[in-house]
Amino acid sequence: MKMSFGMIFSIILIVIFVSFAFYAIKIFLNMNDTAQMGKFASDLQADVESAWQASQSSQEKEYILPKKIEEVCFVDDDYENLEFRATKKHFQGRKINYLDIPTTLGSEDELCFENKDSKITLTIKKSFGESLVIIKK
Repeated sequence: MKMSFGMIFSIILIVIFVSFAFYAIKIFLNMNDTAQMGKFASDLQADVESAWQASQSSQEKEYILPKKIEEVCFVDDDYENLEFRATKKHFQGRKINYLDIPTTLGSEDELCFENKDSKITLTIKKSFGESLVIIKK
């Protein structure tokens, strides 16, 4: 069972290339999840702005999220009011403009929506005479 140096070197290179391919695929899949979260946040912002510009509005919207996100929560924070949560991980949140967080949260600290089958449904509402939009379950 004598193997030449060239054969051993080739096997090592194949293992390195296959490992790199799996690593690259993992990175691309994570980029896809990040892009889906960004698309959700920008779509939500667009829908909130649309409701904010109307004199009154009430619409139920369905959004698609990656499976690894377990829930989306609205919180009362100066810098962000939208958070993405998964098991043992908290993703970077975003600030959604024109959202009345105190009214949306009521007496709770946060309002969370469970990600079921990679989808969440939110009701975006603005009453006549109100200046900001609220989110309801």
